[in-house]
Amino acid sequence: MEPKSTLTIAVLTGDASLPNEYGLDGRFSREEVAAVERVLESLEALEGYEVRHFGDHRRLIDDLREHSPDLALNFCDTGYLNRLSNEPNVPALLELLDIPYTGAAPAAMHRCNDKAMVRLLAAANGIPVPNETLIDLRADPLTRPELYPAIIKPNAGCGSLGITPDCVVHNAAEAEAYLLRLATESQWLRALSQDFLTGPEYTMGLVGNPGQGLIILPPLEIDYSRLDPTLPPILTYGSKADPESSYWQDLRFQRAALDEETYAKMAEHSVWLFERLGLRDYARIDYRCGGDGVPRLLDANFNPTWHYDGKMAIMAEWAGYSYGDLLGMVLDAARVRYGL
Repeated sequence: MEPKSTLTIAVLTGDASLPNEYGLDGRFSREEVAAVERVLESLEALEGYEVRHFGDHRRLIDDLREHSPDLALNFCDTGYLNRLSNEPNVPALLELLDIPYTGAAPAAMHRCNDKAMVRLLAAANGIPVPNETLIDLRADPLTRPELYPAIIKPNAGCGSLGITPDCVVHNAAEAEAYLLRLATESQWLRALSQDFLTGPEYTMGLVGNPGQGLIILPPLEIDYSRLDPTLPPILTYGSKADPESSYWQDLRFQRAALDEETYAKMAEHSVWLFERLGLRDYARIDYRCGGDGVPRLLDANFNPTWHYDGKMAIMAEWAGYSYGDLLGMVLDAARVRYGL
């Protein structure tokens, strides 16, 4: 049988007609709607694909059955019905329907959503990590940091949910107040207390798969220089979801200037984490330096923001790839992996 000259691609996204747990005020923003439109436009320009958007979650299961694609581009980072806890259920559904898809499988999503477990895995392989304490938010009394300043954040979740300027604490009273706030929000069971690292913050973007071609994009550094000095230099929820936030308006991204040894170590650690965590097709690994200048692992992002103005797109542009090129590379990685 000769291979098909055109593959049908299902683009899975959040449902803009439904409430959105992650969105500001519980809804989709104009920026998110524009990002979906840009994805569809960019894919239409690629040769060899017939593109269909699957964004109606009320009909998603029926639509996938009736119009089964050759490959699904899983950009549904809001979760099924825009419920974040349902994010792993989207690839699980695709597996039940025997539809190949891009990105991480459900097991890898659950693995990466436990930040403390990722840290333990990294530390066991000699990857530098922050000093950290896992805190049970149901305990009484709540465990507080031993050293200050510290940063406190949910152990699970994505997109900086639960991270506000107040999460950087300087004493026991501030720590207690922030932990109590997290404890009253029912979605959080555990929190992490980490040393507040004050050095540069980097991210490494990877596209492809080990053994089949894995590209490391030029690393990115977060530029906090324009931020109000009274605010802690961190990536808050506002930096990603609230256009009115100072973090959204004042943060910039710049190409990281790393010496060869530091770059080589971060690249080695990122590739190892990509493979051991079971990531696929594309991922982003975040680091921040301590006072000794050593980059320490912050997070492993299994399906990082795919927006045309997001970090992955910016790093791809530095490598000479357009946004359409980046989308094509993700699709190609999945096609090679499945043998399509």
